[in-house]
Amino acid sequence: MTRSVRRTRRTLQLAGASVAALLALSACSSSGDDSSATTKSDTSAAAPKLSGSITVFAAASLQESFKTLKADFEKAHPGTKVNFSFGGSDTLAAQITSGAPADVFAAASAKTMAIVTDKKDTATTPATFVRNQLEIATLPGNPDKISSLKDLTKSSLKVVLCDKTVPCGAAAQKALDAGKLKLTPVSYEEDVKSALNKVVLKEADAAVVYQTDVKAAGSKVEGVDFPESADAINDYPIALLKNAQNPTVAKAFIALVQSAEGQQVLNDAGFLKP
Repeated sequence: MTRSVRRTRRTLQLAGASVAALLALSACSSSGDDSSATTKSDTSAAAPKLSGSITVFAAASLQESFKTLKADFEKAHPGTKVNFSFGGSDTLAAQITSGAPADVFAAASAKTMAIVTDKKDTATTPATFVRNQLEIATLPGNPDKISSLKDLTKSSLKVVLCDKTVPCGAAAQKALDAGKLKLTPVSYEEDVKSALNKVVLKEADAAVVYQTDVKAAGSKVEGVDFPESADAINDYPIALLKNAQNPTVAKAFIALVQSAEGQQVLNDAGFLKP
C-alpha cells in the first residue's frame, strides 16, 4: 500500500470520528432541552388552580381588614369566593362547636379560640397573626374632656362596654382591674362594633373599644389612649377548621393573612404585629 493511500484512509477515519462526535453532542443537547421543557411543564402542573368558596368566621374588629384581603384574594385567584360571618368571638366559637359550616376561624383572643380547640374542631394549630390594644372612643371633639380610664367612672357619663364574655369586654375589665377602677356601663354590647356604634349614633358618650375600630370610624369618633390598655392586649389566633369544605382555598386564605402583604393591610388598620 502506498504512502498516499494510507494518508487518504487516515483522513477519512478522522472525518468520520468528527461527524460521530458532533452527532453525539447534538443528541445530548436535544436531550437536555427536552428535560428542561419537561421540568417546566411539571412545575406548572404542580400548582393547581384554586376554585370554589370558603366561609370565614372572624372577630368583628377584623371586618375592614379582612374585606380588603378578600378583594385581593379573589383578584389573585379568579373562581374563588370568600364569605364572612363577623361577630363576637365567643358567639362565633359557640356556633362552630354547634356544627355551623365554616372553613376558617379568626378569633380576637386565645381564650375564645380555646373554646373551639377544646372540642377538637380545628384542623391546624391556631397561630397568632396580629394583636390589638384598647382605646377609648369619645364623641367627635371629645366634648366631655375625657383623658383617662378613670374619667369614665363619672356618673354623668354614659359609657358602653362590650359584654364580658367577648374579648374586647374581657380586655376592658382587665384594664379596669389594672387601674383598680369600677365602672357600671349603661349597656354591655355583643361585639366591639356594636359598642362603637353607640358612640357614633350619640347614644353614649364613650366606649372602650379597640384602636383599630377607632381608626376605622374616622371622624365619627375621637380616640383617647390610656396606659392601662398595655395590660390588656389581645392576641388574635387563626386556624383551619376540622369540617372545612374547601381546605385548599382556606389554607391559601390563611397564608395570605399571615403573608407580608396581609400583615401590611392589618398593620395599616392599626393592628399590632404578633
